[in-house]
Amino acid sequence: MVGYGPGGTGDLTVRLVAQKLADKTGQAFVIENRPGAGGIVASQIAQQSAPDGYTLNFIAAGNFAMTPSLFKSLPFDPVRDFEMVSLIGTFGFALAVDSNSKINDARDLIAQARANPGKLSIGTISVGSAQFLAAEVFKSMAAIDVTIVPYKTSADVIRAVRAGDVHAVFETIAPVIPQVKAGVMRVLGVTEEQRFSGLPNVPTIAESGLPNYAITGWNGIAAPGKTPREVIMKLNAEINNAVARPDIKQKFIELGVTARGNTPEQMQALLKKDIAWWRDVIGKAKLEKQ
Repeated sequence: MVGYGPGGTGDLTVRLVAQKLADKTGQAFVIENRPGAGGIVASQIAQQSAPDGYTLNFIAAGNFAMTPSLFKSLPFDPVRDFEMVSLIGTFGFALAVDSNSKINDARDLIAQARANPGKLSIGTISVGSAQFLAAEVFKSMAAIDVTIVPYKTSADVIRAVRAGDVHAVFETIAPVIPQVKAGVMRVLGVTEEQRFSGLPNVPTIAESGLPNYAITGWNGIAAPGKTPREVIMKLNAEINNAVARPDIKQKFIELGVTARGNTPEQMQALLKKDIAWWRDVIGKAKLEKQ
């Protein structure tokens, strides 16, 4: 079950992994896209399925770690009602500007925002998205007065910064890379603690002006609660084998993602840590629950 539409980064990464699982196990893995309510619809279907290993759920920081703080109630508990299987990849976001912008790095953006309070704007996709929250954290940590402007789609965000409607954007790396290659956008920094291997010359935001800033998104796989341990471990082994393959690593990089597996216990710990972290971030941003 995938709670996002086809063609997005999450959908494409899980399809790559599913194909490797099918090749290795001889079983067909069918991707069912059920977008809606921040991934809640698909997760509820998965949670209510038989715990036999034949229905899996694509999980992400957005639909599992953020939703408990973004919604007044959920029809399931991400920790209690699911068995974690494995991480499949991590990714950051790009802080980017139009190529004609006079903003050179994160430090310069912060300086200009402080010199012109309330006059600079940063574009992201919708309120409550990871990109929107990445911008909120940047604004809070830098102690700057900027306007965060939400758009419906990533394409809208790219168009806005190209047209000069906003001064900078926070966006996933994949849609930004073609713009960079075409010479029409520049990336000031990436949000993760380490530089992204697909953009090795681009510093992290922490390196380029805002120490201790770090936001990492992730994608993973979960199963309905009470799925047998031996099934979880079999799936975990095969998923970790898949994401370790050089061809998968390269295809993930092209999507702005670093292929990475872990153990069910590590995945559970990551989920709990991020739920708490995003609860604090969302609380400070004073976002109204949906």
